[in-house]
Amino acid sequence: MNAVDLRSILADAEHSGAYFIDERDAEVMAQAGAGLDYAVMRVDLAGCTDKAGLMERLAKAGGFPEWVGANWDALSDALRDLSWRPAPGYVLLVENASTWRAANLQEFDTLLEVFNEAAFEWAREDIAFWALLPFPGELLTSLED
Repeated sequence: MNAVDLRSILADAEHSGAYFIDERDAEVMAQAGAGLDYAVMRVDLAGCTDKAGLMERLAKAGGFPEWVGANWDALSDALRDLSWRPAPGYVLLVENASTWRAANLQEFDTLLEVFNEAAFEWAREDIAFWALLPFPGELLTSLED
């Protein structure tokens, strides 16, 4: 898929949400988002093992104000607001998430729900919000189960 195709996909707010992608596509997805002038927020979860570390890294990548708490409700509120980071759309690229997912399966499901709720709320304003989770290609099939 070329960059123009990716930009047309990312521009579709109605279909935005949380998606697993092949890690080999992470950079081109980030570039496509940047090509649309979206706020591209990269979160690297390498070495992250707990919820506190996840929240800290998400807050840093999103440039969250200090008043944003470190819990699921606060994360949800922050991702549905982003008034401190105005943009025509958003790409949240959560890299190296496989180890965190393996250690936090139930919380990983909650994280996906928070991402999808944010995407749904933004889509109501016709603004795309993509939470992309790059995984090694060989793991993608098992994630769909």
